[in-house]
Amino acid sequence: MYQIVPAAPGEQQMVGGAGGSPLKKKLAHEGRPLVMAGMLGCVLVLAAVVAWCYYSASLRKAELLKAELLDLNKDGFIIRNQVGAVIFSMAFRSGTLDLDSCSKEGNLLSCTHSDSGKLNFFIQTVRPKDTVMCYRVRWEELQNKQSVEHAMAYNDSHWYGGAETATQYWPVRIQGEEEPQPFITSDVYSNRNAFGGILERYWLSSNATAIKINDSVPFHLGWSEKDRTLRFQARYQDSPYRPPVGQQALPELSYRVCVGSDVTSIHKYMVRRYFPKPIKVPSPEVFKQPLWSTWALHKTAVTQEKLLRYASDITKHGFTCSHLELDDRYTADYGEFDFDPQKFPNASGMFDKLREDGFLVSLWTHPFINYDSINFGVAVEKGLLVREPSGELPALVRWWNGIGGILDFTNPEAREWYSSHLRMLKLRYEVTSFKFDAGETSYLPGQFSTLVPLSDPSTFTRRYTEMAIPFSERAELRVGYQSQNISCFFRIIDRDSVWGYELGLKSIIPTVLTISILGYQFVLPDMIGGNAYPNRTAGGGDGKNGLPDRELYIRWLELSAFMPAMQFSIPPWAYDNEVVQIAQKFTELHENLVAPRVLELAGEVLDTGDPIIRPLWWIANDDEAAYKIDSQFLIGDDLMVAPVLEPGKQERDIYLPAGRWRSYKGEHFDKGPMYLTDYPVDLDEIAFFTWVH
Repeated sequence: MYQIVPAAPGEQQMVGGAGGSPLKKKLAHEGRPLVMAGMLGCVLVLAAVVAWCYYSASLRKAELLKAELLDLNKDGFIIRNQVGAVIFSMAFRSGTLDLDSCSKEGNLLSCTHSDSGKLNFFIQTVRPKDTVMCYRVRWEELQNKQSVEHAMAYNDSHWYGGAETATQYWPVRIQGEEEPQPFITSDVYSNRNAFGGILERYWLSSNATAIKINDSVPFHLGWSEKDRTLRFQARYQDSPYRPPVGQQALPELSYRVCVGSDVTSIHKYMVRRYFPKPIKVPSPEVFKQPLWSTWALHKTAVTQEKLLRYASDITKHGFTCSHLELDDRYTADYGEFDFDPQKFPNASGMFDKLREDGFLVSLWTHPFINYDSINFGVAVEKGLLVREPSGELPALVRWWNGIGGILDFTNPEAREWYSSHLRMLKLRYEVTSFKFDAGETSYLPGQFSTLVPLSDPSTFTRRYTEMAIPFSERAELRVGYQSQNISCFFRIIDRDSVWGYELGLKSIIPTVLTISILGYQFVLPDMIGGNAYPNRTAGGGDGKNGLPDRELYIRWLELSAFMPAMQFSIPPWAYDNEVVQIAQKFTELHENLVAPRVLELAGEVLDTGDPIIRPLWWIANDDEAAYKIDSQFLIGDDLMVAPVLEPGKQERDIYLPAGRWRSYKGEHFDKGPMYLTDYPVDLDEIAFFTWVH
């Protein structure tokens, strides 16, 4: 307890005295620590208040930088699923955000400054349906800057999509370190490190996320195996992209990320929302009966006599034919549109004979006019060719058949001139359609000008694919960019006659699955056995004029029988009678089993855009094994195919997803998922299984 001690009378009188007393001095000395403690306490209280205010502001800022499962920071953003796991990560490589410049209004989170100056950045949250959440992202530089780059992490998931490539894997493999390159259509047969002739700015993840890069972006793609990232870059410097007329060359990277409940459903949403659909199904006959091309068999040495003999042999060996394809080279010079009289002395009579024997014929065509063609001068005079940047002179380009100009398909006069020549061939000879070759942006000169300026060079590919529309029933293209609504067949690039993943047999399933995910469903898987190019052919030791390996040819034939369409060139009778019998068996199987199912699915494509050829995860999206299988596929949801793709093998391991399956041999399997190890598959067989409902 406190004790009160009264002061003595003398002490009370001296308190206010000038000299002070010993007691006062003692009290003053002892009070200093109390004052110091009080001051320190005030400072601590003030610090606590400041810390609390800062913490509260940080909480508000942290809350500000959140948007429906998305967390933004200065270096990037992440997206979580409903249980809190990170399923998507994007890092800002070219700059960091000034978070003090950020604000949030409704579903729009925006920032006005980065570490390098002013910008227009926003993330807008959109929920288009209960099971889908989308985020619109835009980073637009407002001051001079070379590039904008974001890096998407793999997040231990599997990714699909992007582009046809020479060495095709399913899922996508990141190998090595690659600086961002222009994401434009290229001929991957001649440049095997480029992006292919069929590409779209779309990727899909096993984490049920998808990303679509906007059309307006001057888009470059790179990757890092070390960081396990895809690098998305926007730039105009040192690039074939050009800013729209009248706009500054300030880069903008914009895209949409969507998250769904599973990979199949999010892909279905993206396709329905962002991809155009074909307006009709091409000729059912091409789905049912094989197409026969002169290319791999005769190359440019084809003649009237050889074509007639080829047709006669098809009939003699008991094969059906949707149509014959007369490939390069039937004209005297490249860029002309009539038959070389030396090689085809009676073209009209030849067509009459072929029609009489029940054959329809399509012709090879391309966008080039070589400088030694009689049409080169005509095209220059009419201004039909792509020009040099000044616009004064035609730009010369080198392609696999020489040097010449390339038609400017942004020019209505060039389009009409080209189309009129194709219509003339169709009318004069009753040609059924055309094989449109080339069309890749890589065949444009490094610097060029077109009548309608091209901000995105791949728009040239889109304009070229439109030339097939009048002939689409049986037309064939090998390029596609925003061309899913062109209702014709899209052929994968020429295959070498080899087993492996680089343009070989093993590359076919990954390539067909990839372009199917990109929205191209009416697929031609190229010629059975490959193109038999010199030095790119396995089994030349057969001693049969450089034919592909016999076993390779048979396994290729079996796989092709389960593709949407079959295409022969090297004929089965170039080998022996057993190969002929195997070919007859599989062309009949294709027509009777595969084609009816494919045609049913083709009709659905017009409404849904869903693939005809599907990956196993389409029906097993909670199955990790299904995400990695690249040697099996589905036709629809209920027919699974497992070809043999290895030399010297008459067995293979087969993965059966959960469900009840019946094999082509009549066996039943209903305890899946399971592996069938060393499942026997004879040389004249292909393993396939039907879902038992």
